[in-house]
Amino acid sequence: MSAVHPLLRAKRRKAALRNLAFLSPWIIGFSVFFAYPLLSTVYFSFMHYDGINPPTWTGGKNWSYVFNDYPFFWPALRNTLWLVVVMVTLRVIFGLGIGLLITKIKTGAGFFRTAFYLPYLAPPVAATMAFVFLLNPGTGPVNHILGGIGIPTPGWFTDPHWSKPALTILAVWGIGDLMVIFMAALLDVPKEQYEAAELDGAGAWTRFRYVTLPNISPIVMFAVVTGVIQTMQYYTQPLVAGKVASGIIGNSGQQFEPGYPDKSTLTLPQLVYERGFQRFDYGSACVIALVLFVLAMAFTALLMRRRNGFLSAED
Repeated sequence: MSAVHPLLRAKRRKAALRNLAFLSPWIIGFSVFFAYPLLSTVYFSFMHYDGINPPTWTGGKNWSYVFNDYPFFWPALRNTLWLVVVMVTLRVIFGLGIGLLITKIKTGAGFFRTAFYLPYLAPPVAATMAFVFLLNPGTGPVNHILGGIGIPTPGWFTDPHWSKPALTILAVWGIGDLMVIFMAALLDVPKEQYEAAELDGAGAWTRFRYVTLPNISPIVMFAVVTGVIQTMQYYTQPLVAGKVASGIIGNSGQQFEPGYPDKSTLTLPQLVYERGFQRFDYGSACVIALVLFVLAMAFTALLMRRRNGFLSAED
């Protein structure tokens, strides 16, 4: 076996250093913004740490407390999963549906595009407060209209069975971002494919199923994955809705227990904030944050696998 010539070895070392220099921005960013925070979260999930005193090892006590003794964890987990499945699905369906309708409109498309996009620009706190007042079971105009035409009036944000549907309506109301993304994707579908499908006698549903959907499937997947991640971080709207509906907002001296009514608007991000920055129990906050991370990764992996299967079936 012949030895490598010193000149060749120096050339290879130089090439390796050059490649490492090109990769260094990504390596630094990945290490600082992903690897280090993730490893720190895992580390503190096994420690008792209040942010002031040095952390002490507790083993699996934080994990045992969150899963067995913390009464808010399982309701918050169920609420978060419910919102991920229902809210994300409805947002994608309505965003795609409205995008399809507006691309088909011949006149007034600019007006409808603006009308559907404006709600997305509303600040989340202001929009949530407005919805709580609109859906007020006693004085809100929505229940007055429903009652006037003989439809039973829900309790909305004051009823644990209707609070999550009310949050979903609020989320669907602000689908302007998805509508714009879907419109851009729909306008990019080659018209020749539609014309060929029409010559073959394909109806509207067949054209959507076999022409539109395969062409925009990457955009649909993008909307679903980002929707899942955003819903996993759902914090402001349920917290504000619970506070306003319970009458706590504006009275800073009153104690508020997140999740009103009956823990139905409680989400995992609220628990992370409550344990970490109100109770100063960083150990259990890290456990809940890791549960959120694992759920987000599992949903994303499942969706990507389903998409690959869908594309293979289409091919």
